[in-house]
Amino acid sequence: MASLMEELMDVLEKESAEYEVLLALSTEKTPAIVSGDIPALQTITDREQTVVSNIGGLERKREEIVKDMAIVLNRDRGSLRIKNIIQFLENRPEEQKRLAIVHDRLSTAVRGMVKINEQNRMLIAHSMEMIEFDLNLFRSMRQAPEVANYTRGANNAAVLTGSRGSFDTKQ
Repeated sequence: MASLMEELMDVLEKESAEYEVLLALSTEKTPAIVSGDIPALQTITDREQTVVSNIGGLERKREEIVKDMAIVLNRDRGSLRIKNIIQFLENRPEEQKRLAIVHDRLSTAVRGMVKINEQNRMLIAHSMEMIEFDLNLFRSMRQAPEVANYTRGANNAAVLTGSRGSFDTKQ
């Protein structure tokens, strides 16, 4: 059990470090979103993919360790959480403290990620709205006004005046 606990703490510390790197990258992404710097966003996203891949590997390893711990403790795997494991360590205060610190560090990084990702999502949505507004404005500028032509029955036989493309080849 002691070796499993040590493995779990090592994996959680590595996972926490990776999440902190991911948080830094997400924070770095915000100014790039605001400025519309697509090459910088691409670079940051590529770096994020590497970190996310590392986190995925650590997650799988952590799940295996927790599964093994559930077997040793004769507990249901689904109900065994880090907080529960911290409580099981009451007779080992050093390990309990270390695991609690790692858990808090990981939780803080994840909460920070949620906050930054929500902020970035809102910035991207705002940028998309501005792009859509600009496109609609551009389309409406290209469309000719409707001319009021009435028939004998006073019906509007609306005719659009001819409009040229957005690039006029005649000079």
